[in-house]
Amino acid sequence: MAKYSRIEVAQTMKDNGMVPLFFHSDIELSKKVLKACYDGGSRLMEFTSRGDFAHEVFGALNKYALAELPGMILGVGSITDAASASLYMSLGANFIVTPVFREDIAIACNRRKVLWSPGCGTLTEIARAEELGCEIVKLFPADTYGPEFIKAIKGPCPWTNIMPTGGVYPTVESLSSWLNAGATCVGLGSQLISKDILDNKDFDGLTTKVKQVLDIIKDIRK
Repeated sequence: MAKYSRIEVAQTMKDNGMVPLFFHSDIELSKKVLKACYDGGSRLMEFTSRGDFAHEVFGALNKYALAELPGMILGVGSITDAASASLYMSLGANFIVTPVFREDIAIACNRRKVLWSPGCGTLTEIARAEELGCEIVKLFPADTYGPEFIKAIKGPCPWTNIMPTGGVYPTVESLSSWLNAGATCVGLGSQLISKDILDNKDFDGLTTKVKQVLDIIKDIRK
């Protein structure tokens, strides 16, 4: 069962401005990545379900977060069906992120009042997702659409909250372009938690990088 309500999760997404995305099959390495992001100031992590037995890694990771990292909100991404969403919610997922818009996932998450963020690419999809209770829409793949897409959507629909993912970089230029266009927060995967960091087990470097990104976001929002 989720520890955090969907409203708490949505507010944390808005406050932090950034959701790190990550998957690895090694539980102990995953714990160190999660701890590094936590020490850098992030209070969110999207564990992307992309490998065999990923749910077992997530279960161990969420138990670790609950025991050792107070305030850390762990969710799951790359979910494509309601059964998978339900499996992860039974393991305590606090939010569900999908690459596509599916009503069956919306229904499963809404029954448990768990935040779900569907991948949308049109205003019609976004509007339908909001009709089904979506708080924050995922724009994916964001680099296909660009910041101007968000700016255009926010014109007629200023209430819409959008999280671009895919094509966002941890730089002042990239983060400024998305946030100034109206993005509520951004999703950052391999551009933040890079292969080099994982290969070299540079967890201190990751902590520093996360802190830098969060500081950039704070400066942009001033």
